[in-house]
Amino acid sequence: MSDLPQIVIHQKKVDAIQRFHPWIFSGAIKRQDAGITEGAMVEVYSEAGQFLALGYFLSGSIAVKILSFQPVTALRQLIFDRLRAAYTLRETLGLTQSSITNCYRLVNSEGDQLPGLILDWYNGTIVLQAHAIGIYQQREVIVAGLVAIYGDKLQAVYDKSAITLGKKSSLQTTDGYLYGGRAEPRVIEYGHAFIVDWEAGQKTGFFLDQRENRRQLAQFVGDKKVLNTFSYSGGFSVYAIAAGARCVHSVDSSAKAIAELEANLQLNSAPKSQHQSFTQDVFSFFRTCGSDYDVIVLDPPAFAKSLPARHQAMQAYKRLNLQAITKLKPGGILFTFSCSQVVGVEHFTGAVTAAAIAAGRQTRILHQLTQPADHPTSIYHPEGRYLKGLVLAVE
Repeated sequence: MSDLPQIVIHQKKVDAIQRFHPWIFSGAIKRQDAGITEGAMVEVYSEAGQFLALGYFLSGSIAVKILSFQPVTALRQLIFDRLRAAYTLRETLGLTQSSITNCYRLVNSEGDQLPGLILDWYNGTIVLQAHAIGIYQQREVIVAGLVAIYGDKLQAVYDKSAITLGKKSSLQTTDGYLYGGRAEPRVIEYGHAFIVDWEAGQKTGFFLDQRENRRQLAQFVGDKKVLNTFSYSGGFSVYAIAAGARCVHSVDSSAKAIAELEANLQLNSAPKSQHQSFTQDVFSFFRTCGSDYDVIVLDPPAFAKSLPARHQAMQAYKRLNLQAITKLKPGGILFTFSCSQVVGVEHFTGAVTAAAIAAGRQTRILHQLTQPADHPTSIYHPEGRYLKGLVLAVE
């Protein structure tokens, strides 16, 4: 045993840890050392004194996020090894040396055995988001590991954790550069160019998790009228126009997002005659728009952040999908998504099914979509599969 604070688990709750689930809930704890603070590294033991895990402590319902199921003598080296393994996987995926895509997710939290940590690579700049104090406190070690991996290719590391730590943190955190300074914000994804505002944009600046789904959309839009809702900076719109869509309408309630979208369309030489933007609430837009769309994309923000909000979210997904289905021409295609972690595939599919029933339209599932391979999930942590989507043919 080390000098780290210790937590002892109820014997009946040990199985979940031995099945490698990376979270320990507060109800599983039988006793713990006094004075354990938020973010502290702790060792976890069974009642019989068996070592179970090393992780960092949280004050909510999730009490420990596990870094290792084996004893650790050198935490710095463990983090270095996890970062290297994450890079090697992206290298295997063909992302680190790609000539057509220079932005990707390097670390996806529990999926890369670094719970609470998001690292996104944008053509030389890495945006770091910590969702827990324990991993945030390791940011200097993380930056050192990134420098060791990327060398001169790494121009900057930008910490954007203030919003993700938020009220969960007793620390006073501000966003800023941990390494280097502001660099070129232009990236390419499958040959399409985008300006990424990682300092003021949503999430880390761009929705990298929709990369393969944007590419899939291109198969359905040739000479079609397309509606892209919750369009943000225009990822789906850029792909649709490049793939030959006759007309694309983009809708977002944020004027800033629409301005970024327009800039990205211009960056990709999109003909102005093929696109129109609407700075408007999507639900309001659906009440007044026409019913002649061939393809509609629904990519809303998370409607539920917690289990108590799930029922309300399900109703919102139903209303939204019902509105979209009624605006599709017969034979139209609907790309519909949920990024709410607490809304599972079955719940989301159920909400969309209810919408199709209410609309009275024959609807078939063509594809079931999820996050790409650079957003991996642990097989022991199904909660990590947050993005789910359906491609539907609506008669």
